[in-house]
Amino acid sequence: MVGHIMEYHPASLKLKEYIDSGMLGKIHYLYATRVNLGKVRDIENALWSFAPHDISLIVFLLGQMPSRVTATGAAYLQKGIEDVSFLTMHFADKTMAHIHVSWLDPHKERKLTVVGSKMMVMFDDTGSSEKIWLYDKGVDPKLDYNTYGEYLSVRAGDITIPRVDSIEPLKLECQHFIECIKNRTQPRSDGRDGLKVLTILSAAQISMEQGGAPMEIFPNAYN
Repeated sequence: MVGHIMEYHPASLKLKEYIDSGMLGKIHYLYATRVNLGKVRDIENALWSFAPHDISLIVFLLGQMPSRVTATGAAYLQKGIEDVSFLTMHFADKTMAHIHVSWLDPHKERKLTVVGSKMMVMFDDTGSSEKIWLYDKGVDPKLDYNTYGEYLSVRAGDITIPRVDSIEPLKLECQHFIECIKNRTQPRSDGRDGLKVLTILSAAQISMEQGGAPMEIFPNAYN
């Protein structure tokens, strides 16, 4: 079992429920921001330090591996150690996911936004109690139209803040680990899950070193 703690966060499980139920519709894209000022490392870069959390969460939510990865970054404080990185993952079903990580930023943000064809949702991990914001927003086709521009209409409905259990994710992760040992069951974040994240990170690192060149991944190998 690997410590992909975001897969055990109550808000993450709520997001997974929304996606799997079809409540959000077809997932168009996701984007995550994990930035802060500080926690500067001198061995690993920001990509390897911060991005594993969001990579593991996105793969968990979508239930699939990307087919292509691109990444760019820059080292400002220490030579050869990128302080900021932008990672984009492309999936076979045309879903796209973008991750921005940095330890050189004026804000402290840990957010994930999921944009679906029916609804949109934001997960703010820095929020004290209001972790999830569910937006009944989208773009719908109209039956009565004269031009292509009139064919699409913007829908802006209610914003809902659902209740999320305030349970420490690390506690849930440890409980899951114990239950897997007691019942001899497969952990949610098993070794294969760790391999998936390492594969994406390695491809992103190569892409970043090559100026953002796309790196192909073979998702069927990880089923």
